[in-house]
Amino acid sequence: QVQLVESGGGLVEAGGSLRLSCAASGRTFSPFQMAWFRQAPGKERDFVAAITWSGGATYYADSVKGRFTISRDNDKNTMDLQMNSLKPVDTAVYSCAVKITPGQFWRYWGQGTQVTVSS
Repeated sequence: QVQLVESGGGLVEAGGSLRLSCAASGRTFSPFQMAWFRQAPGKERDFVAAITWSGGATYYADSVKGRFTISRDNDKNTMDLQMNSLKPVDTAVYSCAVKITPGQFWRYWGQGTQVTVSS
């Protein structure tokens, strides 16, 4: 089992920044990828960004490219999402997820943290 706990959400004005963190614990942690997803009220959950644990390759949704940066700390088993130039449309519950092996579904999920961007 892997437990994921997100932190860092909150209320920020448009144009501001927030940094989210996801801490993993449990079994010996060596995933293939970790990712951030978000779900706005009444909408589907959307992919935001992902990072490959070994090598650090990154992937972003077009809507956040150039504004968000995903990173990980292999020693601390944490993953961060630096969010800059935030917009009201970024308002959502942000959740982290883990894929253990390539081709697998996102197997483990955190509870999520609320991000609210006011206009």
